[in-house]
Amino acid sequence: MAASNPVLQDYSRRIEELATKLGLDYYPVDFELVPNNFMMEIAVYGLPVRMPHWSFGVRYIHQLIRQGMGHSRIFEVMFPGDPCHAYLVNNNTVPENTLVVAHVLGHADFAKNNHLFAHFMEMAGGHILEQAAARAHRIDAALEEFGQERVESVLDAALALEPHIDINQELHRRPYPTQRLQEEAPKADAFHKRYQDLPGERQLPTASPMPSRAPIPPQPEYDLLWFIANYAPELEGWERDIFLAVREESFYFYPVFACQIMNEGWASYWHARLLREADFLPHDLYLSAIKAHSDVVRPYAADNQLALAVNPYHLGFSIWEDLIEKKGIEAARQICKEEDDFGFIRNYLTRELAEKLELFVYEAHDDGGIKIADRDIHAVREAILAPKFNYGAPRIAATQLHNDGSLDLVHDHQSDGRGLDVNRAERVLEYIARVWRRPVSLHTVGGSGNARVITSKRL
Repeated sequence: MAASNPVLQDYSRRIEELATKLGLDYYPVDFELVPNNFMMEIAVYGLPVRMPHWSFGVRYIHQLIRQGMGHSRIFEVMFPGDPCHAYLVNNNTVPENTLVVAHVLGHADFAKNNHLFAHFMEMAGGHILEQAAARAHRIDAALEEFGQERVESVLDAALALEPHIDINQELHRRPYPTQRLQEEAPKADAFHKRYQDLPGERQLPTASPMPSRAPIPPQPEYDLLWFIANYAPELEGWERDIFLAVREESFYFYPVFACQIMNEGWASYWHARLLREADFLPHDLYLSAIKAHSDVVRPYAADNQLALAVNPYHLGFSIWEDLIEKKGIEAARQICKEEDDFGFIRNYLTRELAEKLELFVYEAHDDGGIKIADRDIHAVREAILAPKFNYGAPRIAATQLHNDGSLDLVHDHQSDGRGLDVNRAERVLEYIARVWRRPVSLHTVGGSGNARVITSKRL
């Protein structure tokens, strides 16, 4: 552990030994102690070194304000890979960072063994920090060559579409076929063959069928970053690289997003267990670390305040504890391997546990009042999962590239179940039009369900 307190370094080594003894299986973890301001930069940029963009600065200011008001505190940031990279705040207490080390080992075990993490790491590679730094270097070179205004315009569009990938597709895809596949002519049956053999009957020669141009896209395309990178009529190579870079990072982060409740709960379960079984820790350090654990997994934002948003640490920790008590650790490991948050919540958040945790669906009124709308377990599960569908973004597909280069997008509102913020949709459409450089139209529905088309002209 770089520049570490020797006491913390010793505890970390012994906790790792205990983790291995208890069956945790993970890629090596590189721990690094960093100042709080650097930790905030990592949290808001998503990576220690990433492509420069003004939106990250806005997020940094927002996080700084929240932290100054006491609403947010970052204990650690961990990046899965081989090796994993974990950053700890250097002015945390030794008990806090001891807990964080144990927490990170839980994350590392989850990342190596969960099927979704394993699949996406296989596609994107296990060296995200080095890859992101290389991409940032290429964008810095583009800034020098093409200027801030042009590069920032492309980044605006790519980052506005950051969640619009198709996680059911591979990261590295081939372009569409350029020609429509020809159907074979039906074979003549016995009757037609005898008819053609009659005197005076013969089959007239036919010209060979001309191959036809395949439509683009051949079916609705939900991976908008990939589609624009490959089919925007006038996109230059460096612009295409930016779109593909944002897409690759979005693929890398998807498992973190889709397994947040499971992952944070698993890490919290293991940090609690490791601390409990680490008999080498002094009693006062253990008590201080458990106090930090309680702060992390508490259900409420403050004393006597009802939580209107789910704390993934608390919910995940509670479900894993309930599961392990009822089914045992080996069954829990199999669930950890096979599920994401969708299966985890639907299959293992029981009615009894939801009642114990006081989970419910609520409605907010214009006057600021809050009303409990539903306590049904199915409604509670779906309310928790609703923000996770399609990376939390409306489901939009490219459906037709016209001969003049104009593009049609369609909002799949029926399967989406999510309305559009029209003002935001118009802004994003303007970003797309800047790089598409042809008219772009988005087909959606209005508030009353009537068809609506939002159109952006070429800029």
